[in-house]
Amino acid sequence: MAPVGLPPGFRFHPTDEELVNYYLKRKVHGLSIELDIIPEVDLYKCEPWELAEKSFLPSRDPEWYFFGPRDRKYPNGCRTNRATRAGYWKSTGKDRSINYQKRPIGMKKTLVFYQGRAPQGIRSNWVMHEYRIEESECNNTMGVQDSYALCRVFKKNVPIGEFDKQGECSSSQAKGNQEQAADFEDAGESSGANENDKDNSWMQFIVEDLWCSNKTK
Repeated sequence: MAPVGLPPGFRFHPTDEELVNYYLKRKVHGLSIELDIIPEVDLYKCEPWELAEKSFLPSRDPEWYFFGPRDRKYPNGCRTNRATRAGYWKSTGKDRSINYQKRPIGMKKTLVFYQGRAPQGIRSNWVMHEYRIEESECNNTMGVQDSYALCRVFKKNVPIGEFDKQGECSSSQAKGNQEQAADFEDAGESSGANENDKDNSWMQFIVEDLWCSNKTK
């Protein structure tokens, strides 16, 4: 159920530690959460572009948070099924440990959404951070740490290709600036040469004038 009336200017920007140590921990233990701000959604039955409308946060927020039941790919296995109708979520990089007061409390996995079917899927700009709680944080609740994950979903604003284009523009601009600087230097050298010519002409005039005066005497 969505929270009733968020205050004006409300923003939900929790740290990794807060997500695991408070929100996810209370969820897996069945405890109440002070502000019902994170809905429970089966993420892998939705496409990433459908998730914004399921969020309890204001639509203008650039990222959304969900509790997701962990659907197993195999009945007796530990791999999570992350396939949707239109594509699949693929993990990237290494899982990162989430620590609180110098002890590990959870793990953070980064996933990217690919449209199509593996291994020919097309990489998109949709990213998910999946948070899992450590077994040591689940006292007297055997196996419950695998029942839920907390997920942060967002879309990168600038595709990788845009950075390349910006890099090309920056290189072109830098090249233009270098050419412009070279033109100024050439102009300066030309101006300096003209000044030298004027000085030489003036000295030549003085020498000729003295030569004529001595000849007359």
